[in-house]
Amino acid sequence: MPAPQSPVYLDPDITAILTRCYRGERKRAVIARAIRMLATADGHLTPDGRIKNPGPQKRPR
Repeated sequence: MPAPQSPVYLDPDITAILTRCYRGERKRAVIARAIRMLATADGHLTPDGRIKNPGPQKRPR
C-alpha cells in the first residue's frame, strides 16, 4: 500500500507560473519534472535517474 500523499501548498507566484506557462498539463506532473531536473542539475541523481549514494560525510578541516 503506497504512503498517503502529503499536500504541497504553492505560493501565488508558482501558481501563476503553472497556470500561465503549463496550461493543460497536470500540476503534479510539471512539479515532478521540475524536481527531477533540479536534482539532476544539482548532481543528486545518476545519469539513469537513480538517487546517488552520498557516502560518508567529509569533515571540514
